[in-house]
Amino acid sequence: MTKAPQLKDDCFALPAGVNWTPVDDALAHLRAAVDLVVGVETVKTIAAGGRVLAHDAIATRSNPPYANAAVDGYGFAHLSYQDALPLVDGRSAAGAPFAGAVPAGFAIRILTGAKLPVGVDTVVMQEDVALKDGMVYFQHGLKAGANCRKAGEDVLKGQPAVKAGKKIAAAEIALMAALNIPEIEVYKKLRVGVLSTGEEIRQLGETAEPHQIYDANRPMLLELLKNWGFEPVDLGHAVDDHAAVISALDGAAKRCDAILTSGGASAGDEDHLSAVLAESGNLNLWRIALKPGRPLALGIWNGVPVFGLPGNPVAAFVTTLVFARPTLLKMQGAGWQIPNPILLPAAFEQTKKPGRREYLRARVTEKGAVEKFISEGSGRISSLSWADGLVELPDKAMQVKKGDMVRYFPFSGYGI
Repeated sequence: MTKAPQLKDDCFALPAGVNWTPVDDALAHLRAAVDLVVGVETVKTIAAGGRVLAHDAIATRSNPPYANAAVDGYGFAHLSYQDALPLVDGRSAAGAPFAGAVPAGFAIRILTGAKLPVGVDTVVMQEDVALKDGMVYFQHGLKAGANCRKAGEDVLKGQPAVKAGKKIAAAEIALMAALNIPEIEVYKKLRVGVLSTGEEIRQLGETAEPHQIYDANRPMLLELLKNWGFEPVDLGHAVDDHAAVISALDGAAKRCDAILTSGGASAGDEDHLSAVLAESGNLNLWRIALKPGRPLALGIWNGVPVFGLPGNPVAAFVTTLVFARPTLLKMQGAGWQIPNPILLPAAFEQTKKPGRREYLRARVTEKGAVEKFISEGSGRISSLSWADGLVELPDKAMQVKKGDMVRYFPFSGYGI
Protein backbone atom coordinates (compact mmCIF):
# COMPACT_ATOMS: atom_id res chain seq x y z
CA MET A 1 0.00 0.00 0.00
CA THR A 2 1.28 3.47 -0.86
CA LYS A 3 0.42 6.94 0.35
CA ALA A 4 0.42 9.87 -2.05
CA PRO A 5 1.83 13.26 -1.02
CA GLN A 6 -0.31 16.08 0.35
CA LEU A 7 -1.20 19.16 -1.64
CA LYS A 8 0.89 22.31 -1.35
CA ASP A 9 -0.35 25.00 1.03
CA ASP A 10 -0.50 27.59 -1.76
CA CYS A 11 -2.08 25.37 -4.42
CA PHE A 12 -5.31 27.39 -4.53
CA ALA A 13 -3.69 30.82 -4.76
CA LEU A 14 -4.95 32.98 -7.61
CA PRO A 15 -2.75 35.47 -9.51
CA ALA A 16 -2.44 38.90 -7.91
CA GLY A 17 -5.19 41.34 -8.80
CA VAL A 18 -7.81 38.73 -9.68
CA ASN A 19 -11.21 39.71 -8.29
CA TRP A 20 -13.86 37.93 -10.34
CA THR A 21 -12.91 34.51 -11.65
CA PRO A 22 -14.68 33.13 -14.73
CA VAL A 23 -15.94 29.57 -14.37
CA ASP A 24 -13.54 28.15 -16.96
CA ASP A 25 -10.56 29.87 -15.31
CA ALA A 26 -11.59 28.54 -11.91
CA LEU A 27 -11.89 25.01 -13.27
CA ALA A 28 -8.53 25.23 -15.02
CA HIS A 29 -6.89 26.48 -11.85
CA LEU A 30 -8.38 23.69 -9.77
CA ARG A 31 -7.34 21.09 -12.33
CA ALA A 32 -3.76 22.28 -12.22
CA ALA A 33 -3.71 22.71 -8.44
CA VAL A 34 -4.74 19.25 -7.25
CA ASP A 35 -3.37 15.79 -7.76
CA LEU A 36 -3.67 12.30 -6.35
CA VAL A 37 -3.72 12.26 -2.55
CA VAL A 38 -4.68 8.65 -1.75
CA GLY A 39 -2.71 5.41 -1.64
CA VAL A 40 -3.33 2.02 -3.24
CA GLU A 41 -4.78 -1.21 -1.87
CA THR A 42 -5.61 -4.67 -3.24
CA VAL A 43 -9.23 -5.82 -3.30
CA LYS A 44 -11.13 -8.78 -4.70
CA THR A 45 -12.48 -8.08 -8.15
CA ILE A 46 -16.02 -9.14 -7.23
CA ALA A 47 -16.01 -6.55 -4.42
CA ALA A 48 -14.47 -3.72 -6.44
CA GLY A 49 -17.65 -2.02 -7.62
CA GLY A 50 -17.37 1.76 -7.38
CA ARG A 51 -13.60 1.72 -6.85
CA VAL A 52 -11.03 3.37 -9.13
CA LEU A 53 -8.44 1.11 -10.76
CA ALA A 54 -4.89 2.15 -9.80
CA HIS A 55 -3.01 0.03 -12.36
CA ASP A 56 -4.01 -1.59 -15.63
CA ALA A 57 -5.76 -4.93 -15.13
CA ILE A 58 -3.83 -7.38 -17.31
CA ALA A 59 -5.61 -10.33 -18.91
CA THR A 60 -4.34 -13.68 -17.64
CA ARG A 61 -6.02 -15.45 -20.58
CA SER A 62 -7.57 -14.46 -23.88
CA ASN A 63 -11.25 -13.85 -24.36
CA PRO A 64 -12.48 -16.00 -25.92
CA PRO A 65 -9.73 -18.44 -24.93
CA TYR A 66 -10.28 -20.51 -28.09
CA ALA A 67 -11.98 -20.19 -31.46
CA ASN A 68 -15.64 -21.09 -31.02
CA ALA A 69 -19.04 -21.16 -32.66
CA ALA A 70 -21.26 -18.08 -32.42
CA VAL A 71 -24.45 -20.03 -33.24
CA ASP A 72 -25.99 -23.48 -33.07
CA GLY A 73 -25.34 -25.16 -36.39
CA TYR A 74 -22.86 -27.26 -38.38
CA GLY A 75 -19.14 -26.69 -38.76
CA PHE A 76 -16.84 -27.58 -41.65
CA ALA A 77 -13.81 -26.39 -43.61
CA HIS A 78 -14.83 -23.68 -46.04
CA LEU A 79 -12.55 -25.14 -48.73
CA SER A 80 -14.82 -28.18 -48.83
CA TYR A 81 -18.01 -26.10 -48.96
CA GLN A 82 -20.55 -27.66 -51.33
CA ASP A 83 -24.26 -28.38 -51.56
CA ALA A 84 -24.11 -31.29 -49.10
CA LEU A 85 -21.62 -32.82 -46.70
CA PRO A 86 -21.72 -36.02 -44.66
CA LEU A 87 -21.77 -35.64 -40.87
CA VAL A 88 -19.10 -37.16 -38.62
CA ASP A 89 -20.19 -39.04 -35.53
CA GLY A 90 -20.29 -36.89 -32.43
CA ARG A 91 -20.66 -33.18 -31.80
CA SER A 92 -18.88 -30.20 -30.20
CA ALA A 93 -20.63 -28.46 -27.32
CA ALA A 94 -19.60 -25.74 -24.85
CA GLY A 95 -17.67 -27.52 -22.11
CA ALA A 96 -17.61 -30.78 -24.10
CA PRO A 97 -15.43 -30.26 -27.20
CA PHE A 98 -15.07 -32.80 -29.98
CA ALA A 99 -11.92 -34.81 -29.30
CA GLY A 100 -10.87 -35.56 -32.85
CA ALA A 101 -10.43 -33.72 -36.13
CA VAL A 102 -13.08 -33.19 -38.79
CA PRO A 103 -11.81 -34.51 -42.14
CA ALA A 104 -12.04 -32.37 -45.25
CA GLY A 105 -15.36 -32.90 -46.97
CA PHE A 106 -17.20 -33.59 -43.70
CA ALA A 107 -19.28 -31.49 -41.28
CA ILE A 108 -20.00 -31.73 -37.55
CA ARG A 109 -22.86 -30.72 -35.31
CA ILE A 110 -21.70 -27.76 -33.19
CA LEU A 111 -23.40 -25.65 -30.51
CA THR A 112 -23.03 -22.02 -29.48
CA GLY A 113 -19.81 -21.38 -27.57
CA ALA A 114 -18.31 -24.76 -28.48
CA LYS A 115 -14.65 -24.97 -29.41
CA LEU A 116 -14.07 -25.30 -33.16
CA PRO A 117 -12.60 -28.76 -33.78
CA VAL A 118 -9.50 -29.17 -35.90
CA GLY A 119 -10.61 -28.98 -39.52
CA VAL A 120 -13.47 -26.50 -38.89
CA ASP A 121 -13.28 -22.80 -39.76
CA THR A 122 -16.88 -21.98 -40.75
CA VAL A 123 -20.28 -22.61 -39.17
CA VAL A 124 -23.67 -22.53 -40.84
CA MET A 125 -26.77 -21.78 -38.76
CA GLN A 126 -29.05 -24.74 -38.16
CA GLU A 127 -31.98 -22.72 -39.56
CA ASP A 128 -30.21 -22.57 -42.94
CA VAL A 129 -29.68 -26.30 -43.53
CA ALA A 130 -31.65 -29.49 -44.14
CA LEU A 131 -30.76 -32.92 -42.77
CA LYS A 132 -31.37 -36.25 -44.46
CA ASP A 133 -29.75 -39.67 -44.22
CA GLY A 134 -26.66 -38.45 -42.34
CA MET A 135 -26.10 -35.59 -44.75
CA VAL A 136 -26.37 -31.85 -44.17
CA TYR A 137 -27.60 -29.75 -47.09
CA PHE A 138 -26.52 -26.11 -47.43
CA GLN A 139 -27.66 -22.88 -48.95
CA HIS A 140 -25.17 -20.97 -51.09
CA GLY A 141 -23.34 -17.74 -50.21
CA LEU A 142 -21.74 -18.53 -46.84
CA LYS A 143 -18.40 -16.73 -46.36
CA ALA A 144 -15.28 -18.31 -44.88
CA GLY A 145 -15.20 -17.84 -41.10
CA ALA A 146 -18.93 -17.17 -40.88
CA ASN A 147 -20.52 -17.51 -37.44
CA CYS A 148 -17.16 -18.11 -35.76
CA ARG A 149 -15.41 -16.20 -33.00
CA LYS A 150 -11.63 -15.99 -33.16
CA ALA A 151 -9.50 -16.75 -30.11
CA GLY A 152 -8.69 -13.47 -28.34
CA GLU A 153 -10.83 -11.35 -30.65
CA ASP A 154 -12.12 -9.51 -27.57
CA VAL A 155 -8.99 -9.34 -25.38
CA LEU A 156 -5.62 -11.05 -25.79
CA LYS A 157 -3.72 -12.61 -22.92
CA GLY A 158 -1.15 -10.19 -21.51
CA GLN A 159 -2.97 -7.10 -22.77
CA PRO A 160 -4.59 -4.42 -20.56
CA ALA A 161 -8.23 -5.36 -20.12
CA VAL A 162 -9.23 -2.31 -18.06
CA LYS A 163 -7.13 0.84 -17.96
CA ALA A 164 -5.97 2.57 -14.80
CA GLY A 165 -8.26 5.39 -13.67
CA LYS A 166 -11.42 3.55 -14.67
CA LYS A 167 -14.24 3.44 -12.15
CA ILE A 168 -15.21 -0.19 -11.76
CA ALA A 169 -18.82 -1.10 -12.52
CA ALA A 170 -20.67 -4.27 -13.48
CA ALA A 171 -19.24 -4.33 -17.03
CA GLU A 172 -15.64 -4.15 -15.80
CA ILE A 173 -16.25 -6.84 -13.17
CA ALA A 174 -17.71 -9.13 -15.85
CA LEU A 175 -14.71 -8.61 -18.14
CA MET A 176 -12.12 -9.17 -15.42
CA ALA A 177 -13.95 -12.24 -14.15
CA ALA A 178 -13.94 -13.70 -17.68
CA LEU A 179 -10.19 -13.07 -17.86
CA ASN A 180 -9.51 -14.72 -14.49
CA ILE A 181 -8.33 -11.56 -12.71
CA PRO A 182 -9.34 -12.36 -9.13
CA GLU A 183 -7.76 -9.30 -7.48
CA ILE A 184 -6.97 -5.78 -8.59
CA GLU A 185 -5.17 -2.76 -7.18
CA VAL A 186 -7.44 0.21 -6.58
CA TYR A 187 -7.02 3.62 -5.08
CA LYS A 188 -8.14 3.93 -1.51
CA LYS A 189 -11.43 5.74 -1.18
CA LEU A 190 -11.03 9.47 -0.77
CA ARG A 191 -12.28 10.31 2.69
CA VAL A 192 -14.29 13.50 2.33
CA GLY A 193 -15.62 15.17 5.45
CA VAL A 194 -18.71 17.37 5.48
CA LEU A 195 -18.99 20.11 8.11
CA SER A 196 -21.92 22.47 8.55
CA THR A 197 -21.44 25.85 10.19
CA GLY A 198 -23.81 28.52 11.38
CA GLU A 199 -25.54 29.60 14.56
CA GLU A 200 -28.93 29.32 12.88
CA ILE A 201 -28.56 25.64 11.99
CA ARG A 202 -30.55 22.91 13.69
CA GLN A 203 -30.39 19.17 13.04
CA LEU A 204 -33.16 17.01 11.68
CA GLY A 205 -35.58 16.10 14.46
CA GLU A 206 -34.56 18.92 16.80
CA THR A 207 -36.84 21.75 17.80
CA ALA A 208 -36.28 24.87 15.71
CA GLU A 209 -37.28 28.43 16.47
CA PRO A 210 -38.75 30.59 13.70
CA HIS A 211 -35.36 32.24 13.14
CA GLN A 212 -33.58 28.89 12.80
CA ILE A 213 -33.31 26.49 9.86
CA TYR A 214 -32.72 22.78 9.50
CA ASP A 215 -29.44 21.56 8.04
CA ALA A 216 -30.13 20.53 4.45
CA ASN A 217 -26.57 20.87 3.15
CA ARG A 218 -24.81 18.19 5.16
CA PRO A 219 -27.26 15.36 4.34
CA MET A 220 -27.26 16.44 0.68
CA LEU A 221 -23.47 16.58 0.40
CA LEU A 222 -22.97 13.27 2.20
CA GLU A 223 -25.34 11.57 -0.25
CA LEU A 224 -23.58 13.13 -3.26
CA LEU A 225 -20.21 11.93 -2.01
CA LYS A 226 -21.53 8.40 -1.50
CA ASN A 227 -22.92 8.36 -5.06
CA TRP A 228 -19.51 9.39 -6.42
CA GLY A 229 -17.67 6.55 -4.73
CA PHE A 230 -15.96 8.52 -1.99
CA GLU A 231 -16.01 7.67 1.71
CA PRO A 232 -18.23 10.36 3.25
CA VAL A 233 -17.36 11.42 6.78
CA ASP A 234 -20.04 13.22 8.78
CA LEU A 235 -18.25 15.97 10.71
CA GLY A 236 -21.40 17.34 12.27
CA HIS A 237 -22.02 21.01 12.94
CA ALA A 238 -19.88 23.83 14.30
CA VAL A 239 -21.40 26.99 15.78
CA ASP A 240 -20.25 30.46 14.76
CA ASP A 241 -17.25 30.55 17.05
CA HIS A 242 -13.53 30.66 16.22
CA ALA A 243 -12.57 28.00 18.73
CA ALA A 244 -15.38 25.68 17.62
CA VAL A 245 -14.42 25.97 13.95
CA ILE A 246 -10.73 25.42 14.70
CA SER A 247 -11.52 22.35 16.80
CA ALA A 248 -13.77 20.95 14.07
CA LEU A 249 -11.12 21.47 11.39
CA ASP A 250 -8.37 19.95 13.57
CA GLY A 251 -10.45 16.82 14.10
CA ALA A 252 -11.43 16.65 10.45
CA ALA A 253 -7.85 16.90 9.21
CA LYS A 254 -6.97 13.77 11.19
CA ARG A 255 -9.82 11.75 9.65
CA CYS A 256 -10.18 13.07 6.12
CA ASP A 257 -8.35 13.60 2.83
CA ALA A 258 -10.55 16.58 1.95
CA ILE A 259 -13.15 18.68 3.74
CA LEU A 260 -16.34 20.29 2.44
CA THR A 261 -17.94 22.99 4.55
CA SER A 262 -21.10 24.99 3.94
CA GLY A 263 -21.66 28.48 5.23
CA GLY A 264 -19.14 30.95 6.58
CA ALA A 265 -17.28 31.06 3.28
CA SER A 266 -17.61 34.78 2.57
CA ALA A 267 -16.20 37.81 4.37
CA GLY A 268 -18.97 38.77 6.77
CA ASP A 269 -18.82 39.25 10.54
CA GLU A 270 -19.97 35.69 11.18
CA ASP A 271 -18.02 33.99 8.38
CA HIS A 272 -15.71 32.24 10.82
CA LEU A 273 -14.52 29.58 8.40
CA SER A 274 -12.98 32.20 6.12
CA ALA A 275 -11.54 34.04 9.11
CA VAL A 276 -9.95 30.92 10.56
CA LEU A 277 -8.41 29.95 7.23
CA ALA A 278 -7.18 33.51 6.74
CA GLU A 279 -5.47 33.51 10.12
CA SER A 280 -3.64 30.31 9.17
CA GLY A 281 -2.36 32.04 6.03
CA ASN A 282 -4.04 29.53 3.74
CA LEU A 283 -7.24 31.23 2.63
CA ASN A 284 -8.04 31.91 -0.98
CA LEU A 285 -11.44 33.54 -1.24
CA TRP A 286 -12.63 33.07 -4.79
CA ARG A 287 -15.46 35.13 -6.19
CA ILE A 288 -16.71 33.02 -9.06
CA ALA A 289 -18.57 34.67 -11.92
CA LEU A 290 -21.35 32.17 -11.38
CA LYS A 291 -25.05 32.16 -10.58
CA PRO A 292 -25.93 30.61 -8.20
CA GLY A 293 -22.88 30.19 -6.01
CA ARG A 294 -20.54 33.17 -6.12
CA PRO A 295 -18.34 32.71 -3.00
CA LEU A 296 -15.95 29.76 -2.81
CA ALA A 297 -13.38 29.65 -0.01
CA LEU A 298 -10.43 27.35 -0.65
CA GLY A 299 -7.56 26.56 1.67
CA ILE A 300 -5.36 23.97 3.32
CA TRP A 301 -5.75 23.00 6.98
CA ASN A 302 -3.01 20.82 8.44
CA GLY A 303 -2.21 19.56 4.95
CA VAL A 304 -5.85 18.80 4.04
CA PRO A 305 -7.72 20.82 1.39
CA VAL A 306 -10.84 22.65 2.54
CA PHE A 307 -13.63 23.63 0.14
CA GLY A 308 -15.78 26.34 1.69
CA LEU A 309 -19.10 26.11 -0.15
CA PRO A 310 -21.92 28.68 -0.02
CA GLY A 311 -24.48 28.19 2.70
CA ASN A 312 -27.46 28.33 0.39
CA PRO A 313 -28.41 24.71 -0.47
CA VAL A 314 -28.99 25.36 -4.18
CA ALA A 315 -25.70 27.25 -4.49
CA ALA A 316 -23.92 24.54 -2.49
CA PHE A 317 -25.39 21.89 -4.80
CA VAL A 318 -24.36 23.66 -8.02
CA THR A 319 -20.84 24.53 -6.86
CA THR A 320 -20.32 20.98 -5.64
CA LEU A 321 -21.30 19.55 -9.03
CA VAL A 322 -19.34 22.09 -11.06
CA PHE A 323 -16.19 22.52 -8.94
CA ALA A 324 -15.89 20.02 -6.08
CA ARG A 325 -16.78 16.85 -8.01
CA PRO A 326 -14.07 16.99 -10.72
CA THR A 327 -11.52 18.13 -8.16
CA LEU A 328 -12.26 15.31 -5.73
CA LEU A 329 -12.33 12.74 -8.53
CA LYS A 330 -8.84 13.77 -9.62
CA MET A 331 -7.65 13.56 -6.01
CA GLN A 332 -8.92 9.95 -5.91
CA GLY A 333 -7.17 8.95 -9.13
CA ALA A 334 -10.18 8.97 -11.45
CA GLY A 335 -8.91 11.90 -13.48
CA TRP A 336 -10.58 15.21 -14.23
CA GLN A 337 -14.16 14.55 -15.31
CA ILE A 338 -16.48 17.16 -16.77
CA PRO A 339 -19.82 15.98 -18.21
CA ASN A 340 -20.69 16.59 -21.84
CA PRO A 341 -23.72 18.79 -22.56
CA ILE A 342 -26.67 17.84 -24.72
CA LEU A 343 -28.03 20.46 -27.10
CA LEU A 344 -31.80 20.68 -26.70
CA PRO A 345 -34.42 23.22 -27.74
CA ALA A 346 -35.50 25.61 -25.00
CA ALA A 347 -39.09 25.48 -23.85
CA PHE A 348 -38.61 28.85 -22.13
CA GLU A 349 -37.54 32.41 -22.77
CA GLN A 350 -34.76 34.13 -20.85
CA THR A 351 -32.91 37.43 -20.96
CA LYS A 352 -29.43 37.13 -19.51
CA LYS A 353 -27.07 39.92 -18.53
CA PRO A 354 -23.32 39.68 -19.22
CA GLY A 355 -20.68 38.88 -16.61
CA ARG A 356 -21.69 35.64 -14.95
CA ARG A 357 -22.33 32.09 -16.13
CA GLU A 358 -25.74 30.86 -15.07
CA TYR A 359 -26.98 27.37 -14.27
CA LEU A 360 -30.74 27.01 -14.45
CA ARG A 361 -32.50 24.11 -12.77
CA ALA A 362 -34.24 22.37 -15.64
CA ARG A 363 -35.81 19.18 -16.90
CA VAL A 364 -36.62 17.58 -20.23
CA THR A 365 -40.22 17.64 -21.41
CA GLU A 366 -42.07 14.79 -23.09
CA LYS A 367 -41.49 16.52 -26.44
CA GLY A 368 -37.72 16.56 -25.94
CA ALA A 369 -37.37 20.26 -25.13
CA VAL A 370 -35.95 21.55 -21.87
CA GLU A 371 -37.94 23.68 -19.43
CA LYS A 372 -36.61 25.70 -16.50
CA PHE A 373 -37.92 25.90 -12.95
CA ILE A 374 -40.55 28.57 -12.38
CA SER A 375 -38.22 30.60 -10.13
CA GLU A 376 -34.50 31.29 -10.16
CA GLY A 377 -34.48 31.90 -6.41
CA SER A 378 -31.54 30.05 -4.89
CA GLY A 379 -33.54 29.34 -1.75
CA ARG A 380 -36.00 27.10 -3.61
CA ILE A 381 -34.67 23.71 -2.54
CA SER A 382 -37.68 21.99 -4.11
CA SER A 383 -36.26 22.95 -7.52
CA LEU A 384 -33.46 20.41 -7.07
CA SER A 385 -35.99 17.60 -6.71
CA TRP A 386 -38.10 18.95 -9.56
CA ALA A 387 -35.17 19.18 -11.96
CA ASP A 388 -33.31 16.38 -13.75
CA GLY A 389 -30.41 18.56 -14.88
CA LEU A 390 -28.99 22.03 -15.41
CA VAL A 391 -29.12 24.40 -18.36
CA GLU A 392 -25.88 26.34 -18.73
CA LEU A 393 -26.05 29.90 -20.06
CA PRO A 394 -22.68 31.37 -21.11
CA ASP A 395 -20.84 34.29 -19.52
CA LYS A 396 -21.92 36.75 -22.20
CA ALA A 397 -25.28 38.45 -22.55
CA MET A 398 -27.87 36.53 -24.51
CA GLN A 399 -31.55 36.31 -25.30
CA VAL A 400 -33.00 32.79 -25.21
CA LYS A 401 -36.16 32.29 -27.21
CA LYS A 402 -38.33 29.21 -27.35
CA GLY A 403 -36.80 26.70 -29.74
CA ASP A 404 -33.25 28.03 -29.38
CA MET A 405 -30.70 25.32 -28.71
CA VAL A 406 -29.26 25.43 -25.19
CA ARG A 407 -26.61 23.40 -23.35
CA TYR A 408 -28.27 20.91 -21.03
CA PHE A 409 -26.37 18.83 -18.47
CA PRO A 410 -28.43 15.91 -17.12
CA PHE A 411 -27.78 15.05 -13.50
CA SER A 412 -26.77 11.57 -14.68
CA GLY A 413 -23.74 13.19 -16.29
CA TYR A 414 -22.70 14.28 -12.82
CA GLY A 415 -23.05 10.75 -11.52
CA ILE A 416 -26.35 11.31 -9.68
